[in-house]
Amino acid sequence: MYRFLLTPRWLGLALLMALLAAGMVALGFWQLNRYEHRSAINERIDAAGSVAPAPLAEALSPPGGDRIGPAPAEEVVWSRVTASGRYDPAHEILVRGRSLNGQVGFAIVTPLVLADGTAVLVDRGWLPAPGGSALDVPDIPPAPTGEVTVVGRVHAPESRAGGAAELAGRLSVRRVSPADLAAELPYPLFGAYLTLEEQTPPNDPAFTAIGPSHERSWMNAGYVVQWWAFAVLTLVGYVVLAVKHARARENEDGGRGRESGVRHDDHDHSLDRATQL
Repeated sequence: MYRFLLTPRWLGLALLMALLAAGMVALGFWQLNRYEHRSAINERIDAAGSVAPAPLAEALSPPGGDRIGPAPAEEVVWSRVTASGRYDPAHEILVRGRSLNGQVGFAIVTPLVLADGTAVLVDRGWLPAPGGSALDVPDIPPAPTGEVTVVGRVHAPESRAGGAAELAGRLSVRRVSPADLAAELPYPLFGAYLTLEEQTPPNDPAFTAIGPSHERSWMNAGYVVQWWAFAVLTLVGYVVLAVKHARARENEDGGRGRESGVRHDDHDHSLDRATQL
């Protein structure tokens, strides 16, 4: 009854369904890898909040004789570090287009110059734009003078940062990348920047602290289930299609048999009547 599965048409359909299912399984494994990667980031973020911050130089390689230090290792991103130095408000940077709770505003990034003459960029926090526009610069609380000690999370350079422009007498960027800002500043920079958590003396209360961004790993877990379910449905669909086709052929052959039997009976009745005559 299922010999039709060996015909070129059904063999081709079986190959197509198998390839589709294999592709969906592969996509599921890719999403599973993304889920594990993002879950590891979230675990690292949560674990870092319960340990003492490490000195900046232990977590990040200093720029040395270069204008910019290397980017942070993956396992260092979102770890907590501490550093001491003096803020340089003359080279403060406005990061425009930063939204928080549906309101547009600015992140204020100020270089912290260390005792050895190198500097690390510190995101002091977020301020709302007074007019609701990405170009409406708010009143920015001045950075503390004198020696400052900060505790912050290591943030990797943001991609597609582009060059800096001038806005309200300050440098302005859309994304923060120390490598792209190194040419604008008079000292070597570390290759990552810090999002401020604690500061001595305390940070101005006008700032809203920007916490670490947890990855949405649950979405990847959902995609794993989705792709693997699609793979199973693809194979089940092929089986259902084959069974329906086999039953249709069986019913068709049975109908032909019954029709042939009826015609044979009619022929026999005709012969009987002719014999009686």
